[in-house]
Amino acid sequence: MVAAMTTETATKTLRPRAPRAPRSGPDLSLELEAGPGAVVCGVDEVGRGPLAGPVMAAAVVLPPAGLPPEIAARIHDSKALTAGAREALVPLIEAHALAYCVAEASVQEIDDINILKATMLAMRRAVDGLGVTPTLALVDGNRAPDLACAVRTVVKGDGRSLSIAAASIIAKVARDRVMAELHALHPDFGWDRNAGYPTAEHRAALKHLGPTPHHRTSFGPVREELRLRR
Repeated sequence: MVAAMTTETATKTLRPRAPRAPRSGPDLSLELEAGPGAVVCGVDEVGRGPLAGPVMAAAVVLPPAGLPPEIAARIHDSKALTAGAREALVPLIEAHALAYCVAEASVQEIDDINILKATMLAMRRAVDGLGVTPTLALVDGNRAPDLACAVRTVVKGDGRSLSIAAASIIAKVARDRVMAELHALHPDFGWDRNAGYPTAEHRAALKHLGPTPHHRTSFGPVREELRLRR
């Protein structure tokens, strides 16, 4: 009985393991589809959902050969990375990109024209600020601004396109820095932690203190708080 168990254990130990599936992540497949000589930028936004602060967008043009493998392997959708990982990647992306730009639409613009149009405005400003005219813009999501170049929307693009993923990281870090600066002016809202999103902490402070000039008055919770204070 014991010998039989020992033989079975040995057989299991020697059995070869199935090969691991290759690690998936964004690459340059979509960029290369534009053809030789094309200038392709990835575009992404951050900050559509918060109650406070601007909406921001970034546009990034990567070299046709891409990024060094050790850097490219670390790039994913910004939401899947830690704050420290994003901060470390930004200077590496900026150092290797052919062009990049970060732009925003202000809280006032969000309230004046609505968040969707303000997001499109921030994206257009980012592409216009590149300093080069792209052949094609790969835009994350299913909506895109009117641009001077061809546009292709890519649902969940930050998980498919390396250029879009790089733009998502740059935009996220830029907006987090803005919200950290605003936190220093209004520390009770926790914007250094929640980046203006409607967390319990943020909403409690909104009810207790009322809206700041950096709150989006067109958003329901802020609009309701203003109504109650009239």
